[in-house]
Amino acid sequence: MKIAIINGPNINLLGAREKEIYGKVDYGGLVASVSSYCDEAGVVASFFQSNHEGEIIDFIHSCLEGDVDGVVINPAAFTHYSYAIRDAIAAVALPTVEVHISNIYAREVFRHQSVTAPVCVGVVSGFGVEGYKMAVMYLKNHIEKRK
Repeated sequence: MKIAIINGPNINLLGAREKEIYGKVDYGGLVASVSSYCDEAGVVASFFQSNHEGEIIDFIHSCLEGDVDGVVINPAAFTHYSYAIRDAIAAVALPTVEVHISNIYAREVFRHQSVTAPVCVGVVSGFGVEGYKMAVMYLKNHIEKRK
């Protein structure tokens, strides 16, 4: 099973930015931890991070060509206003789980709305970087049940 794990703007600054919100694990640590979890779960994971909306959309589109079974995405700030990313997720029609390191519902009001969540099979929010593992576990089970 192949899962693409996509991260949006500023996720590359994990461990350096707002540690009280996002924790001390840096992006490399996130990738290493989730990669290890995926290996144990029998999932082949590919990771992509960009601060640019168009690059994220292009990568989502490329998942159709890459024989990807599903997507875990942290759209970061794009969660709240990128109809283009929302439409890309809908267009590829791959099961997708949205993940957020922080609890977006315990933060500023503008973060409470997700335009991408309605085209995802689930949302994990507020469990730190462990949320990625939860998203992978759910997505793997979801995909297996569909087969």
